Amino acid sequence: MSTTLLFGPELRRLRGEAGLTLTEFSAALNYDKGHLSKVERGERSASPELARRCDAFLGADGELQRLATRPGTDSDSGTAEPPAGQSRWLVGRRTILSAATGALIDLGLKLGGQAVDSTGDPLLPSLRLQFDQLRQLGQSTAPKVLLPLLETQTHMIAGLAADTRSASRAPALLLASRFAEFTGWMAQEAGDSDAALGWTGQAAELARAGGDPYLGSYALVRRALVKMYDGDAAGTVALARRAQSSELPPRIRGLAAQREAQGHALVGNEVDCLRSLDRARELLASDDARNGAEPVIGTSHVSDPAAMSTGWCLHDLGRPKAAAEVLDREYRRLPPHALRTRARYGFRRSLAHAASGEVEHACAIAAELLGVMPAVPSATVNSDVRRLSRELSRFRSSHAVRDLQPALARVLAPAHD
Repeated sequence: MSTTLLFGPELRRLRGEAGLTLTEFSAALNYDKGHLSKVERGERSASPELARRCDAFLGADGELQRLATRPGTDSDSGTAEPPAGQSRWLVGRRTILSAATGALIDLGLKLGGQAVDSTGDPLLPSLRLQFDQLRQLGQSTAPKVLLPLLETQTHMIAGLAADTRSASRAPALLLASRFAEFTGWMAQEAGDSDAALGWTGQAAELARAGGDPYLGSYALVRRALVKMYDGDAAGTVALARRAQSSELPPRIRGLAAQREAQGHALVGNEVDCLRSLDRARELLASDDARNGAEPVIGTSHVSDPAAMSTGWCLHDLGRPKAAAEVLDREYRRLPPHALRTRARYGFRRSLAHAASGEVEHACAIAAELLGVMPAVPSATVNSDVRRLSRELSRFRSSHAVRDLQPALARVLAPAHD
């Protein structure tokens, strides 16, 4: 039996048990009564947004979302190795192994005698500064503009580590791993998920070669993000859980718990979602990663990632009004220069207000953000822009919606090289 035929009767049954008329139900959800009537009769299918909202309002614990969603692909539980057929830009395994051998020798020298100054190579401080600058530039520059430079720099630093015989080898490998991880993020922003996974796998290899056993686990968090944007909730949760073993640093475990929460939210599992968010909040609060010794893993522009993720998850759990309150508060704390981050959470904020029926306010938020999107195009942000466009299409009679639609269409139009 089709999901449409299963969803409608179950929705009508749950609405009846709640003692709600169709008029009362449509008013509570900010949805057209006629549309809901057709959904209940099986004449129209429910969108994921409608299913989430019905599920949350009626306390169906994810059942309505499951009925409205076809089974997805199998979860990915493999290792962080790059997929076959990856980009020609990826760092060669021979380069990594050569550099790793030297790094282990250096480590042995340090353990066997006097410690060697890890900043002996004058290039490394300059390259670290360049990494910080490129990361900041990524907030206001198109990813396709940055990718060639990031790819080249990753190669160059890994090559430097392979050639040098100084104590700078291990730090160079670790810095190359951070360049590779950031390259993967920019590849995902450019819409190339395969390259994103490949570069993330390379980052894990480079980090292991440099003596860091932890970044490979963060690679699981990054891969979970790819799964999340693909709509694969089971894959998101499975990968995120693997990155929460007790021996890992609190920041990686906290970011993994945060990602797990987002996976649970996708299928309306509120209990496990909120439990994961609590765990993320506790772990990230105990994190000391912002001491400046190494580049911060994960976001460096969101002051309270767990709080921001709570707002994100509340929308996916079908509680847009609560989501809007949290996102409004956390959005005000974002630095003005972080255009990419502001676009990411700003459109989610606009989406929450639209879903709450605050259409004009949602349009005002989106109009401001659409102006910066040409400077920071983002395949991941566009997923929320599309959702916002669908949400606003229910309010075509609104002057604010009609005025905004051309700008939304321009951002979502396919790019031409």
